[in-house]
Amino acid sequence: MRTPVPRGLLSALFFSLAALMPCHAAAGKPYDYAVVGDPANVTRPAPALPALVLMGGGPDVDDAFKWMIRKSGGGNFVILRSRGTDAYNPYVYAMGGVTSVETITIASRDAASDPFVIARIQGAEALFIAGGDQSDYVKFWKGTPVQTAIEALAARNIPIGGTSAGMAVMSKFAFTALNGTITSPSALANPYDKTITLGRDFLSLPDMGGLVADPHLEARDRMGRLITFMARIVNDGWSGSVHGVGVDVETALLIEGGQATRVGAGSVYFLRTVGLPEVCKPKTPLTYRNVTTQRLSGGGAFDMRNWASYDGGTVNYSISAVNGVLSSTQAGGAIY
Repeated sequence: MRTPVPRGLLSALFFSLAALMPCHAAAGKPYDYAVVGDPANVTRPAPALPALVLMGGGPDVDDAFKWMIRKSGGGNFVILRSRGTDAYNPYVYAMGGVTSVETITIASRDAASDPFVIARIQGAEALFIAGGDQSDYVKFWKGTPVQTAIEALAARNIPIGGTSAGMAVMSKFAFTALNGTITSPSALANPYDKTITLGRDFLSLPDMGGLVADPHLEARDRMGRLITFMARIVNDGWSGSVHGVGVDVETALLIEGGQATRVGAGSVYFLRTVGLPEVCKPKTPLTYRNVTTQRLSGGGAFDMRNWASYDGGTVNYSISAVNGVLSSTQAGGAIY
């Protein structure tokens, strides 16, 4: 969710733009639409490489949006959400380099099939999925023309990003939150708790196959539930192995052609399963040992396609869940 923190000149520009460029609501339509700048469709050369932004929620990372704008070549920057405001419009527009920023609120399957909505997505030079509730995105967008349009953008290497819930639905496997959220202690205590609703194949995006992503990682202590999600995916036979990506708040992972770098205040965690869980069954604490973990905290790079960092950019260790309790090979058993 957009949490603007304006400073100095950016603050002044933010509010002047908001005043000078009012939103245009879609009265009587199944969607809401708001725009700043010139929404006339423009055409830019397709980027040479696919580009993704995985943002971990909390305060937005300016550098991630600026990176998306550079990779897009400018044009129409489209924000998708199912609830909330159009606060991203003046915030992103103030960064420059785009002809328009538009927010489309899609809160029904009717809206997700509306020709205007689909045309605006198809014409995007960059697309960003806001935070909110990922269950909305699954209920309202999965299997609709919105899903098809997003995947068509990805096939043309159009930069695509998401924060919080928007990030969570970008991976092949996803925690859908259809029965509400879950904490790490509850997930570890019962890997088949009714609130652990997992989905797959909502979006097919480059370099996101075979993994599950979770935002707000350290701030909300989600390492345990991410490992539980991974255990369920292999235990249920969805995949013989699975990768996990956890992103801290105020942090973003920038992926271009499979090469990933980190920007922002926190860390990004790359996990990989080793075989099947020892114990993964209903109403029984999880035991799953030696989940390999790589923490990217500095300026190094990570190869998403080979699942490795070659420049010493990551701290490498393993995490084990034993009877629902996590520990690691780091000093003191720290999991972060």
